[in-house]
Formats: sequence, structure tokens, C-alpha cells
Amino acid sequence: MAIAREREAWITGIGLVSALGEGLDAHWTALNGDRDAWLKLDSTTYAPYQVHPAVPLDLAKQIPDRGDRRQMEGWQRLGTYAAGLALDDAGVKGEGDILKRMHMIVAAGGGERDYAVDGQVLSGLAGANEPGKFLNERLMNDLRPTLFLAQLSNLLAGNISIVHGVVGSSRTFMGEEMAGVDAVRVALNRCHAGQGDIFLVGGAYSAERPDTILHFELGHMNWTKPWAPVWERPKDGGGTILGSVGAFLVIEAREHAEARGAKPIARLSKVSSDRTRRKDGDAEHTMAVQWNEISPGLIPGATVVVSGATGVSEAVAIERDILDQRRVPTRATGSVIGHSVEATFPANVALAAMMVQRGEAVPPVGGSKDEAKMTRKVKQAVVTSVGHWRGEGMALVEAI
Repeated sequence: MAIAREREAWITGIGLVSALGEGLDAHWTALNGDRDAWLKLDSTTYAPYQVHPAVPLDLAKQIPDRGDRRQMEGWQRLGTYAAGLALDDAGVKGEGDILKRMHMIVAAGGGERDYAVDGQVLSGLAGANEPGKFLNERLMNDLRPTLFLAQLSNLLAGNISIVHGVVGSSRTFMGEEMAGVDAVRVALNRCHAGQGDIFLVGGAYSAERPDTILHFELGHMNWTKPWAPVWERPKDGGGTILGSVGAFLVIEAREHAEARGAKPIARLSKVSSDRTRRKDGDAEHTMAVQWNEISPGLIPGATVVVSGATGVSEAVAIERDILDQRRVPTRATGSVIGHSVEATFPANVALAAMMVQRGEAVPPVGGSKDEAKMTRKVKQAVVTSVGHWRGEGMALVEAI
């Protein structure tokens, strides 16, 4: 019996919003510009913590109904806007016949919390004789069920369906950086296997929220010193600066794209993911296995790594160990767009596609001295993800 050929998957649309701007052209210009172009940092609103805020958006362009905009939280507006940009870029916005067959896979965390209740709980815990009992009582009595419902991560997928008419199957992945990796991986695998012709996949993250900053501070992972590229932060204790990002990709079977006359941005060839306990050598072994699966097809001198490095010491050390052995030029975009957790991987796949489409890597990000210049035309990009806590992933994006 003949084995069915794996279908080729194209990226035909990208919607990207970050501190650097809206769309790939804005990101290309900023990343190739001077310090004022690529360092957009809010160091005062949440001092001593810093964030890379999303560029101001005219939300009505992608979310025309005022009622829709009003009932969304910031992260949902950011994601719904980016999804609309991706659909526009792919040329399928408003195409009902395609949208009803388009499958959607979203990576997102929870919504905004009741800051007043959080503050009361944290203050009370310090003086509680029975912290566990105190916490349970407060959670049962102080949290409103309606607030919990407003935090559900699948609301982003629901809003995209309502606003943009994407009404095929829908999945939402939740689980920090790995949610973004697995969202892209599942979309690619389903496309390869013929379980759909066109997919909308991506995520959104709002860093401009006290609760997200608190989450990382409780883990001692925030960077509070003067800005530095992510590779340099471990020398001074390490830490991440969060960034608001919305990133969506349209991944499409080549045959389907060609039939409707769509132009590819890049080919998405492979995505792998894993999650280790990070005992000594675990994550390094996983990343080495993932690299070895990709490396036979890499073109020496024409490949760049687009890294999701967080700036957190342990995660950076793991990734540097792998990349230093391979000696491949690297660009860590978190230095200038910040770390966007679930949205990080889709955003970096988008930026990788941008580079291979243009045949050129952006300069070392943030003026980093740890990123070598490219000497040849870029034809491939390896996207890496080493989560701030756990989870390792990798993707291969190629020029067409």
C-alpha cells in the first residue's frame, strides 16, 4: 500500500503586534534601526519593574464593533487584532467559504485578576496562623464566579470567531511557553497529515498588568536593573522583562494556497516540543535531540537561530550551551520585544519567516555582542524556545 506523501505547509499570512510596531515591515524597520527605533521600554508605570508595551493601535481597524471592543480585556483585543492582520495578510479576510473551513489553534494564559482581592490575600497570608486555611477561605468567599469566567483563555478564540468569522474547529492551549510551541506544532502536524487545509494559529500576551508582573516576581524572575540584552543579564543575576505581543500565523497546505493564488511568505517544515524536569542535563539533552532532527537539512552559513531566550539565568545557560556548540548566528528577539510567554514562539516564527523571506537576518538584536553577524544570504531559520521554567521547543522555517 502506498504511503501518502506529507503535504508541504506554507505560511501565507502573518499578524504581529509588539512594542516595535504593527506588521512585519514595521518590525523590520525597527530591528534594522538605531537604539531609539528598537528600544521601546516603560520603566516608570510599574517601577522598579519594566515592560515592553505594545504599540498604540487603532482597534477599530480590526475590531469595528465598539461593543466587541468594550467587552474584551487588553490581551483579547491584542490577539483579536493580530489575528485580523494575519487574515488580511493571507488574503482570506471576509472570505466566508474559506473561513468556515479554517481551523483555529490559540495559545493564551488567563485574563486579568481582581487586584484588590489579590492584595488582601497576600497581605493577610503574612500574618495568618493557618495560611492554608486562610487562603481557602478567602478564595471561596472573595472571588466572584463571573470574574473567573472572564479570565478563561478560550475567550480569545471565541472573540476571533465572533469578530472575524473563523468558524472551523477551535482549540486553546494554556501552559506558558509550551502552549505556543504546541499550538504551532499541532497546526503543522494536522496540515501535514491532511486534517485540514488552512489554519489560524497564534497567541497573545499583555505584560501591562500588575498581576503578570507579580507572577514573575514571586518566582524571582523579573529584571529590575538597567536594560541589557537577554544574553548579558545572567552575568548580573538574570531576569526577564515582559512584553505585550499579539502574534498569529496562517498556515496552509501548499496545494490549497496555490489553488487560490496565494503567495507564500515561508515554508514551515518542522516543529518539535518536549518538557523536562530540568534535572542536570535533561533540557540540554532534549534540545540536542531536537537540533539533531533538524540539522541534516540545514545549509551551513545560511541559517540563523531566532531565539526565545528569556534572560532568566538557568534557561539562558541551557540554550547558550547548545548554541555555542553549534556555532550558528543567533538573534534573541526578547531583548527588544520582551518576553511574551504563550505568544513568544508564534512571534518568533513570524520574525523568522520575515528574515528568510527577505533573505537577510536583522543585525545583532539590541546591539548584543553575543550575536554574530551573518555572512551569507539567509535561507533557513531555526526557532528555539527554552521556557523560563520548563518546556523546550524548536521549529524550522525555510525560504521558498
